[in-house]
Amino acid sequence: MKEEKPALTDWKSLYNAASEFKKIKCWEWMLDSDIFGVKDPYHERIGYCCIMGYLGEHFALAVYMGSEGLNIYLKIQNRELPDNDIESLMAQNCLMASFEDWEFLDEEDINVLNKIKLRYKGFRPWPLFRSYRPGYHPWYLTKDEAKFLTQALKQSKEVALRFKENPEMLKPPKKGQYLVRIPKKWGRGWQWHDEWLKPEPLEEEKLVIPPINEIKLQKLKNKVKRRTGSWEADIFYAPTPIKEGDERPYYPYAAIFVDGVSGMVLHADVIKHEDYTTRFPNALMELIENTGVKPLEILVRRDEAYEMLELIASRLNINIKKKKKLKTLEMVQASMMQFFTR
Repeated sequence: MKEEKPALTDWKSLYNAASEFKKIKCWEWMLDSDIFGVKDPYHERIGYCCIMGYLGEHFALAVYMGSEGLNIYLKIQNRELPDNDIESLMAQNCLMASFEDWEFLDEEDINVLNKIKLRYKGFRPWPLFRSYRPGYHPWYLTKDEAKFLTQALKQSKEVALRFKENPEMLKPPKKGQYLVRIPKKWGRGWQWHDEWLKPEPLEEEKLVIPPINEIKLQKLKNKVKRRTGSWEADIFYAPTPIKEGDERPYYPYAAIFVDGVSGMVLHADVIKHEDYTTRFPNALMELIENTGVKPLEILVRRDEAYEMLELIASRLNINIKKKKKLKTLEMVQASMMQFFTR
């Protein structure tokens, strides 16, 4: 379904809120670990706000959407995601208002600025607004996102100024709570107050794995007896986005199997979102069929990869383990990333 674009009045409100937020330079006294929430007046969701720029590199407000967005933020802070910037970027679930030089704006941003007749001067003067969703390329805001980001910028300015006077204000009275700005309808606008709230329980998405080809699996079990060392396997977002029609560009999955000793790539594939739970397990069976050997063990880094391969591995008497670091695979993956981003 096509999402509604912001009207000019929405853009004017958003740019004005961003300008007022930038004026106070709150990154001079706030860290990106000083998290607080803002409740969306229009859709009852909570965005968790992170002010960036204390190190003088990237000046922005990121609003992590709901418990899912907050969970990704915490994983990044705790270094629980693979240690590269591209994968961290593609896992984000947030809205962002950043301040950039002119060359970071694209045609659509410039068209909006021309329509509302805005110009900026100074250091990184241009507000830039983007929506981040897991597995998708950073994209332009929808109407709903623009309206919420406007309110988040206004409330972030309010919280930041209070925090400057009272740096203890974001320390929770109970573990796991966050200060959240809550709106109440007041005339044509909103009246805001503070509440200490725990995030909603995170709903883990259950991975739905289609049934495997039992006939093919039984044939492999009967036919392939030869065994060899260790294979390493992973499935991850490829860093080159694909755009279909007017839809938001997405990052396809890349699936790889490598020999754990030699580093030889045994299989590599690029897969659409809707196909990866079928094609990744099938790739393992095809690889065993084509080579005529099966490994003694398969090593993976991610829960999803383990879940998709575990049944096949167990039925073929292959030991499968999950490890945080797989040096051989990571070297191959780094080379693939370089190739994709040339």
